[in-house]
Amino acid sequence: MQNNPATYIVPTCTEPVRILQQDDELLFVSKPSGLLSVPGRNPANRDCVISRIKETHPTAQIAHRLDLDTSGLMVLALTPHARAHLGRQFEKRAVKKSYIAVVHGQLPKDQGTIDLPMIADWEKRPLQKIDFTNGKEAVTDFEVLERLPDRTRVRLKPHTGRSHQLRLHMQAIGHPILGCDFYAHDEAYQMADRLLLHAETLELFHPGSNAIIQLSDPCPF
Repeated sequence: MQNNPATYIVPTCTEPVRILQQDDELLFVSKPSGLLSVPGRNPANRDCVISRIKETHPTAQIAHRLDLDTSGLMVLALTPHARAHLGRQFEKRAVKKSYIAVVHGQLPKDQGTIDLPMIADWEKRPLQKIDFTNGKEAVTDFEVLERLPDRTRVRLKPHTGRSHQLRLHMQAIGHPILGCDFYAHDEAYQMADRLLLHAETLELFHPGSNAIIQLSDPCPF
């Protein structure tokens, strides 16, 4: 498991950040697993999506983040107007996101909704936990895509954006994501050489035209 963010040194990520699409205001990229979205608290953890992108796009700004071990689609703002516009969309939950995950075991239903409030587990930071008394709303839709003997491929659609939401929600219903060093039991953790969680699609309003934009990044696993 990753240690305290202040002391943990992220292993070097040699995979590139791929640019998928861009215009005057938005930049869509594919983040590899094992790369931070923004610099870490430890000074050694400076390599990240935004530091790499700023080498060629100096005005780029982060609009949202993906976990270190999650791969997939991110959108960055190239102007202050775009950054503010995207910020409002994420705040109002107007951005629609979907992820692909491979989880342990067989889900009993082909689709459903996980509605379990979450809060930081301060004694085990950076872990989160389910808390029905003090937790904040956290809602995830799931849809089974493929069933295999020991695992299930699912599409996950979060309605909220809590830290570790997809990882914790799947673990809470008894089907942790394979390769998850935070919430999977030993068997599920050993079944993959990376976290099998990928940000597949984004749907949002363009800051310039207000037209709906849909983009996808095919899952690599």
